[in-house]
Amino acid sequence: MSPRAGSSGILRWANGSHVDEGLWIGGDLEISDPELAAIQLEELEAAGITDIVDLRLEWNDADWVTVAKPSIRYRWFGVDDAGQRMPDEWFDISTSYVLTQLNSGGRVLVHCHMGINRGPSMGFAVMLVQGWDPIEALDRIRERREIAYVGYAEDALDWWLRKNGATRTELALGRQRIRQWRRNNFLDVAAVIRKVRTCGGAP
Repeated sequence: MSPRAGSSGILRWANGSHVDEGLWIGGDLEISDPELAAIQLEELEAAGITDIVDLRLEWNDADWVTVAKPSIRYRWFGVDDAGQRMPDEWFDISTSYVLTQLNSGGRVLVHCHMGINRGPSMGFAVMLVQGWDPIEALDRIRERREIAYVGYAEDALDWWLRKNGATRTELALGRQRIRQWRRNNFLDVAAVIRKVRTCGGAP
């Protein structure tokens, strides 16, 4: 398993990438190997993680994480990763929780299964609320986690712009900026998924 660099150090076992201050994005704990999963939790605690926000519809680690590591708060806001439009409520509830913890000095890991779409997209939504420019936020996410496709970035930006009273023109321009970013920063997501499955974790 490859080390994963973050600006505050290296995670050797856990699947996380440090994006900004207290915000981390990543993939899940090793569900097929409880011993490794316990090591990953220990490493996350050592990195200062206070909260895990799990965005997977297909799995929920609440029962064992809360027992194995009661010092880490665990929240589940699971959704499918099927290319559907993400509902506003998902962004509302999840960003509200994450920002509450960050504003209280916490360090939050927002994760999905592989750390390609849902986790990075929610990290992007949090950064928008924090005042990041959308393209600068996407650049930072890709810089810190090269496998992040951020597949629901368009939904996140649309949600945030509408919350702030954007016009139809502004919404269209926002989507156009993201499309251009994707062209400028092409990522073959199918190839990434194959590589992650082969490696058994984020490369």
